[in-house]
Amino acid sequence: MITRKQLLALVAITLMWGFNWPMMKFSLREMTPLYFRALTMTTGAVWLFAFYRLRGVRMLPQGQEWGTVVKLGLPNMLGWHTAAILGVKELASGRAAILGFTMPIWTVLIGAVFLGEKVTVRIAIAVVAVAAAIGLLVSHEVSTMTGRPAGILWMELAALLWAIGTILMRRTTATLPVEALTVWMMFLTCGCLWSMAFALEPWPSWQFSTAMWGSLLYGAFMNYGFSQIIWFGMARNLPPATSAMSIMAVPLIGTFAATFIVGEWPHWEDYVAMLFVIAAIGAVLLPSRTANKPVT
Repeated sequence: MITRKQLLALVAITLMWGFNWPMMKFSLREMTPLYFRALTMTTGAVWLFAFYRLRGVRMLPQGQEWGTVVKLGLPNMLGWHTAAILGVKELASGRAAILGFTMPIWTVLIGAVFLGEKVTVRIAIAVVAVAAAIGLLVSHEVSTMTGRPAGILWMELAALLWAIGTILMRRTTATLPVEALTVWMMFLTCGCLWSMAFALEPWPSWQFSTAMWGSLLYGAFMNYGFSQIIWFGMARNLPPATSAMSIMAVPLIGTFAATFIVGEWPHWEDYVAMLFVIAAIGAVLLPSRTANKPVT
């Protein structure tokens, strides 16, 4: 049973993650994507490192733990965050959020195809629903003069890499505290992002509007800071069904918040695709009634 404190924390983190999608889109008006990602993640990682170090968490990896940081960090952090920000640059932020959160379906699909996990009716329904959602969004992007179908490819690559990283996390026995593991995966990603930004993008002017500075602070301290702290504090004891509901709500919030933050008005394809994706996530993450029946 979820407590009132957990419920409030879950609402807060869901809102933070949902609002982050249009906030990223807003930031890309004045800053290139790789520099934006590098700056906000670096600031967030330094802040998290200091926070958990002061709380007595062992933050320095030892021996083979460095290999775990690299193995898990490449898909979970570098892959997801790089491909996702490039997808947001090309797409409406709400649309990018819908596509990014197809990750749970990719996770079960990879498990079924490559790891021999059973393909259930619910998984089949989820795959069909996600395929329909992607088809709707691709058709709209291709049919409009300003369409950016490449953005859909970036977001699905991001979701696929996140799914691979999730599977690796489940199959890896990590001795490093999860807080330290996450922070060092962020540091690894930051180094790669700064290098790619230096090579591929012009140096920022750093003469941003006040709203832009606020957006950067949001990305660093809310998305990479407070939301991570809240998640670490509650994830271990959160019921799976409740976690699934939070994941389903993020693209919904992101889509509607985009109207007020960046002036993006969803099309009917977005609404239908969102329903398909939410249904698919529910199919693969929400426990079935038979799973909840007591053993007699």
